Amino acid sequence: MDPYRSSSSSASSPAAALAMGRRHYYLPARPARPISFEDSPDWADDDVDSIHLATASASASLPTTAYPSPSPTPSSSSAACRGGERKVAGATLVWKELSVSLTRSRSGSGSADRRVVKSSTGYALPGTLTVIMGPARSGKSTLLRAIAGRLRPAERMYGQVLLNATNTRLPYGSYLPGLFSSKTSIVEDAIAAMSLADYADNLIGGHCFINSLPAGERRRLSIARELVMRPHVLFIDEPLYHLDSVSALLLMVTLKKLASTGCTVIFTMYQSSTEVFGLFDRICLLSNGNTLFFGETLSCLQHFSNAGFPCPIMQSPSDHFLRAINTDFDRIIAMCKNLQDDQGDFSSVSMDTAVAIRTLEATYKSSADSVAVESLVAKLMEKEGPHLKSKGRASNTTRIGVLTWRSLVIMSRNRKYFWSRFALYMLLALSVGTIFNNAGHSLSSVMVRVSAIFVYVSFVILLSVSGVPAHIDEIKIYSHEEANQHSSTMVFLLGHFLSSIPFLFLVTISSSLVFYFLIGLRNEFNLFMYFVVTMFMCLLANEALMMIVAYIWLDTYKCTLTLICLYVIMMLVGGYFRIRGGLPCTVWKYPLSYVSFHVYAVEGLLENEYVGTSFAVGAIRTIPGVQAVGGSYDISSSANAKWVNLLVLLVMAVGYRVVLYVLLRLNVRKHMRLLGCWCCWSWTPQSDYYSSN
Repeated sequence: MDPYRSSSSSASSPAAALAMGRRHYYLPARPARPISFEDSPDWADDDVDSIHLATASASASLPTTAYPSPSPTPSSSSAACRGGERKVAGATLVWKELSVSLTRSRSGSGSADRRVVKSSTGYALPGTLTVIMGPARSGKSTLLRAIAGRLRPAERMYGQVLLNATNTRLPYGSYLPGLFSSKTSIVEDAIAAMSLADYADNLIGGHCFINSLPAGERRRLSIARELVMRPHVLFIDEPLYHLDSVSALLLMVTLKKLASTGCTVIFTMYQSSTEVFGLFDRICLLSNGNTLFFGETLSCLQHFSNAGFPCPIMQSPSDHFLRAINTDFDRIIAMCKNLQDDQGDFSSVSMDTAVAIRTLEATYKSSADSVAVESLVAKLMEKEGPHLKSKGRASNTTRIGVLTWRSLVIMSRNRKYFWSRFALYMLLALSVGTIFNNAGHSLSSVMVRVSAIFVYVSFVILLSVSGVPAHIDEIKIYSHEEANQHSSTMVFLLGHFLSSIPFLFLVTISSSLVFYFLIGLRNEFNLFMYFVVTMFMCLLANEALMMIVAYIWLDTYKCTLTLICLYVIMMLVGGYFRIRGGLPCTVWKYPLSYVSFHVYAVEGLLENEYVGTSFAVGAIRTIPGVQAVGGSYDISSSANAKWVNLLVLLVMAVGYRVVLYVLLRLNVRKHMRLLGCWCCWSWTPQSDYYSSN
């Protein structure tokens, strides 16, 4: 048996698989309520959005005449479906003469385009594994993004990408049945498909005493959380990244099993072992954006042999391919020209890599494989298949409820968000309360209480930076889900806001109880509740500011440094070190003192404590509490002033979230990244720019 042959020949028989799918494809009877069972594991590569998929509720009865196959094997297709797996309606993707150019701006000479992908033609059929392979910087990920409709703003696509022979965008989104039993069944199917049964009952991510999953299981979990959506097409960028050989083989076997259910799987890969290579159905080989081959894996081996580069018996095919088309090997051979292996040669490819690439490209263009691909692509484009429609999307209310509950679970497990802050706030309240304890109720105690309240407010806000890592994780999860249309900006913000309320209120009331009564503030319930609500509003506003900073930087160190600088400035203009009326008007008073949480929180708490009170001075004279405080802090004598301060904090809590909503909707971070790239390219010397291309 040929060691390179695919383990399931159903890949080469889309017509038979689709014909059989009329009876066995599983489609929910009423796809009306999507849901996501995604947790928040500590991913090793947070900045890589590697999973993309399109889901829709299309009919499974696809006309077989629209999807011809060069080598139909009905028996193999039937064998692939005997396991009783639920079937999904796959989709046929075709790309023809697809090119992608990257626009770069240069100082003084306008813009320049660099062609990243050049005239690539290919297809991906239901029930198959299609791999895009090539060395680094060959255009693999760019081609995958172009097919998936996920190109970046600086990238421009030329050519055609057809889904079921129709020129339409892939309908990304969430589609699940409404019954809870159906949801549970789909989750169990995803767990089984990715061979995660051993971890089905484990709590993953965030908990103090839970170890992270190994890299292979994390990668499979990342795919499984997308399989919950019952995808018709699954795009994966480097699924074997950072995996050992055993984990890589296990993951590819599970993807092969997934493809056997009818799903169309397209992914990129740098290289693979011989066993993994044998699981591929079709391969698209790229080098410097040029397509050197597209077709069956066995045909690729024959193509290299016809071009004069036969694969050695003891060498992995993917290693041989990359050796022939990777220009970096020329430098290696030059450095190691005096080294020889047991056969007398360092490499099985004797000619220069650039010459080998041109030879392979020319051989492919004139080969029967290229003609067969062009012919099959033309047939696939002749007759339209069913449109994948965006049906069954859950209402915003349902999605907000689901995301709120998920965020509650994540926050309860995440020591960085809740437990560490709870411990720090309690320690702070206990420390400040014991230091300023027994201050008494005389006129001399006013300054002590003003200092205690200012210190408490300032450090409660300052210690909130311990929750920055949790906010960064939430934004990264949102970015992934929003890109796949599982979530939206408003749903994310409302879900996060509602889920943060119980935790913030719990840490507020627990620490306030300790501080309030240790300091000996006025023992009245309504005054105590105003104290709690004021601190709660202050934390809500601060939480929104932290989310804005976390979104801008997405880096723990930069976010922490930025927030500490902001908090220190807010403390300086908070009216304690110098009364706000005495601050310099430029910058410090306007606008900084008017955007400081500390000003309104401290003013409101002092007005809550001292408005309406008086202190005895001597035997017969008294002064109002506002006048007594005036020497240390500037507050108003109006009975309604404290409510104005509370209202300002509420406006801040809402206003910062509106700002965050605008930033997310406009995708400001992407534009900032593009601006940074433009600046780098603008300052790049012209000679260096041309040498890099």
